[in-house]
Amino acid sequence: MRTSSRLSAQQPLQTIIRSALEQLADEQVVERLWAKDHTLWKPDPTEIDNRLGWLTVVEQMREQVGALRTFAQSVKDSGFRDVVLLGMGGSSLGPEVLRRALGSTRGFPRLWVLDSTVPQVIREVTDAVRPAQTLFIVASKSGGTIEVLSLFAYFWELVARTKGARGGTQFIAITDPGTSLEKLAGERGFWQTFANPPDIGGRYSVLSYFGLVPAALMGLDLAGLLDRGTAMAEACRCHAPLDRNPGAYLGAVMGALGRQGRDKVSLLVSPGISGFGLWAEQLLAESTGKEGKGLVPVADEPLSRPAVYGNDRLFVYLRLKGDRNDRLDRHVMALERTRQPVVRLELRDRYDLAAEFFRWEFATAVAGYFLGIHPFDQPNVQESKDKTKRVLQQVEATGRLPRQREASVAAAADTILRRTAPGRYVAVLAYVPPSRRVEAAIQSLRKTILATAQVATTAGYGPRYLHSTGQLHKGGPNTGLFLQLIDEMTPDLAIPGKPYTFGTLARAQALGDLQSLLAHGRTAVSVNLARRPLATIKALAQAFRALTVKRRRAQPGGPRTTTGTHSSSQGGLRQKPQKTTAAKRP
Repeated sequence: MRTSSRLSAQQPLQTIIRSALEQLADEQVVERLWAKDHTLWKPDPTEIDNRLGWLTVVEQMREQVGALRTFAQSVKDSGFRDVVLLGMGGSSLGPEVLRRALGSTRGFPRLWVLDSTVPQVIREVTDAVRPAQTLFIVASKSGGTIEVLSLFAYFWELVARTKGARGGTQFIAITDPGTSLEKLAGERGFWQTFANPPDIGGRYSVLSYFGLVPAALMGLDLAGLLDRGTAMAEACRCHAPLDRNPGAYLGAVMGALGRQGRDKVSLLVSPGISGFGLWAEQLLAESTGKEGKGLVPVADEPLSRPAVYGNDRLFVYLRLKGDRNDRLDRHVMALERTRQPVVRLELRDRYDLAAEFFRWEFATAVAGYFLGIHPFDQPNVQESKDKTKRVLQQVEATGRLPRQREASVAAAADTILRRTAPGRYVAVLAYVPPSRRVEAAIQSLRKTILATAQVATTAGYGPRYLHSTGQLHKGGPNTGLFLQLIDEMTPDLAIPGKPYTFGTLARAQALGDLQSLLAHGRTAVSVNLARRPLATIKALAQAFRALTVKRRRAQPGGPRTTTGTHSSSQGGLRQKPQKTTAAKRP
């Protein structure tokens, strides 16, 4: 395994990094991190000293490889053709990376990762599997995640009414010891419950049961994955010289440059491991986005000419040997010629993802030290959950969602564009079923915003992003401009035992997040995609282009001016009542 990384940057930035490495050495940061010294981040040990189990979990999991292999073989021998993972955030993003990059070994079940409450997404997974031949993983650290329990209720009922199904033995659970999910699994007769080490936060859990159980069920080489993770962990113990410590070095680069305003960590990833950006996005955003600080991960951004990138960028290139890298190689060389800082990380094969998981976890903890924040809690995630709960209580009381602010296409584009300025970013938050056409339309929208406003862009599907970048959006620096895209959620699906549907839940989550963003003084607008989602997204891109042309014509010979205000004014917004939709069974 190659653990080295290389930074290409202009001399002033190299000087900053050298100073940061000297600080790490002087403060004995690596030694203190391995000693699990909470004072690296805060004097109060709350949610620190009981969140550092990721440092040594690889050693624990090596002892479970045999048992996991035996379990996976039993699942295969039982005739299961599909495995559906019901999880959110840290329970789903790591397995999704492995699913995309490695897939299932021949003869083992296909893995589906379901981390959405959008009805069409649930229906697509339902239609793709045979319920009687499907194993369901119910994954939640807390055991009480509303999305996971809602999905469980739906699939439990589906299995119950399917001829030839096997009831509770078609379900397994991954959770912390003593949770309500562990109790539920016992009451319903789940095949097995995997009690995860409780001293690991969700986003640091990919090398624990949360990542390894799905990997085993896909027939992956668990020993090979853990070998790579172990090698990286050993490399990250190096404390002299620190530029040979892969995790400490990356953390110093991100943290030190982030303090200097280069807080947009732009991930360039080889096609074969492109899903890694989803996982790293949560790790960085949820760990560092608090106290008005934070690193903004920019994943899957369309490539553009170097001139559009500002001085707020740090590029990290994860290059998989033997992959289709020609276009990315040319792009990275162009960035280096314009003296943008670029860190190159080399992966010899896809199993090196396990090494990268550990490198980035270690680097994020080090970056948190430089930023002066606590990298293991997520205070604003609960805030959005609480607002969603209040919205759902209103639904139960009145039979409909509260009135929601919505913007026309033109008003939304104008609100966002008027507030762009150097150092800001635009986040597209899409409550819409993912598809190739939708993804292409969102990518085109991002490329248009990048070209016209010359600010970084991010994109996330709701409600997944609430467990990922949502913490950064509300707790990080007030530099984000948020564009919600809301699907009609029809035809809808019932949630067994609840007075609301999946579509209503998804809309309540979007509304709760919008309320939270506005309460924090963020600029946020919501656009109803109505019955023509693709056309509406394309119209947004056209509106950005038209507004840019109009403003350039209004200022002949001069650059487009932008405002630096952080106002959350909702210019051009109108309010529209939202009704719940009658649920239909698949």
